[in-house]
Amino acid sequence: MSLSTHVLDSATGEPARGVPVRLERRDGDGWTTVAAGRTDTDGRLRDWVPEEAWGVGAFRLVFDTAAHSGPDAFFPEVAVVFQVADAARHYHVPLLLSPYGYTTYRGS
Repeated sequence: MSLSTHVLDSATGEPARGVPVRLERRDGDGWTTVAAGRTDTDGRLRDWVPEEAWGVGAFRLVFDTAAHSGPDAFFPEVAVVFQVADAARHYHVPLLLSPYGYTTYRGS
């Protein structure tokens, strides 16, 4: 069981430090927050999801990108929804951020 993320600012070529990130799990009533944290000095967040909160199902990472880009950010928040099919595998879901766009993918 593990989930990690990495936020990189592609406009500066630097890690996005201190970005608040929350992990939500889809349940019968919508989305429930199961973990929250901030990226470290290298823009990474790992070892932050409680074991009991992880499993097969739909999850959403919500990045507070305005905390990094400022209050006038075009994308003040980025939500990435993904499906966990095998909870025993490691999932890495990075975010490449620029002022007017973003990219994400399933990493290793």
